[in-house]
Amino acid sequence: MKNLSRKQFLQQSALAGAAILLSSLEAVAAIENKKIRVGIIGCGSVSGQYLPHLAKSPHVELVSLCDIVVDRAKNRSAEFNVPNVYDHIDKQLAGAPFDLLVNLTDMQEHGRLNKIALTKGKHVWSEKPMANTYKEGKALLEQARSKGLRIWGAPAVVNSPQFAFMSKAIQEGKLGRLAAAHAHYGHEGPGWSAFFYEKGGGSLPDLGVYNLATLTGLLGPAISVVAMTTIVTPERTVDNKGKIKVVAEDNAMILMEHTGGVLSHVQSGFNYFDPYGHGGKGQDRHTISIWGTKGNMGLVGYDWAPFGVDLSTMDSPTPVRHVPDPGSYVWQEGASVISASLLEKNEPLISPEHALHVLDIIESARASSQTGQKISLQSSFRWPIC
Repeated sequence: MKNLSRKQFLQQSALAGAAILLSSLEAVAAIENKKIRVGIIGCGSVSGQYLPHLAKSPHVELVSLCDIVVDRAKNRSAEFNVPNVYDHIDKQLAGAPFDLLVNLTDMQEHGRLNKIALTKGKHVWSEKPMANTYKEGKALLEQARSKGLRIWGAPAVVNSPQFAFMSKAIQEGKLGRLAAAHAHYGHEGPGWSAFFYEKGGGSLPDLGVYNLATLTGLLGPAISVVAMTTIVTPERTVDNKGKIKVVAEDNAMILMEHTGGVLSHVQSGFNYFDPYGHGGKGQDRHTISIWGTKGNMGLVGYDWAPFGVDLSTMDSPTPVRHVPDPGSYVWQEGASVISASLLEKNEPLISPEHALHVLDIIESARASSQTGQKISLQSSFRWPIC
């Protein structure tokens, strides 16, 4: 090695240091400027909730929109300044490059389209459910892992500060030994599309899914399920197909067993008169209640639009309202949260295993209703969620 004078050494060290500093600054700048490129498929009513949130996210670049009714995609493109529009997923995947597919299509299409996206090397955020069967969903997760990709499914209810408060209260033992819980969510049924009432639809994957995610998130995975599902309104009139026959359940009751003898109950349906309407605006009643040996608490509002938690304990029996403000939480934030997670390489509270467990419960509930039997569950997820 050539001997260097002190002056030469200092000069070379300074140059090397400057190069390292410049490289570091460039890396930081690249991280700061990098965004997750997002392609959205499905430009119906739900996209009207997702797009405003994604458009404002500092972690997201909206690249493309796709819809089989291409005018819907064109209208959303003009509204939110998204540069590329397609009428088929194959064209979207072959078009402008992107990183994450956000799937907002009819629920019957989720599993098929999510598989196509994973096959083409895209991460996936899927509206609920992420697949049409537990087996299909599990295969999607395995496919994603084999390719170094990620897939997640809605809902994002575990992100709310109200959920965090309730989970912490349970884990700290404020309710004592848990015993039972109840949750409900329903309205008079959507009128804009037939898919809610067709095979693969139903009130469970559309509505009950929220409560199932919340209760299992708070109480832990379900061990077994007993359920009844029925059809109260055998015919519906919807915007896109007129009068249709209802095939999927529009009325459901599920009883779940959790570890430690805890029992919980979820009811959901498309036949509930709700003075707060489909959007739940102004809802000030408890839709989720949890009881233990030393206390109880109730979630005010819906779990996808919460307004507080009322807590009562032996030490403080008069109910006290906590976390009345949802902060920045909104139900449609899932894809934005996942985009930040992909950039920052951290694990969000939302997990695909939890979404699959909820799908397993829905399938098992339907099987229980058909057979009259209690169905044992094998799926699970990381718990507690905190």
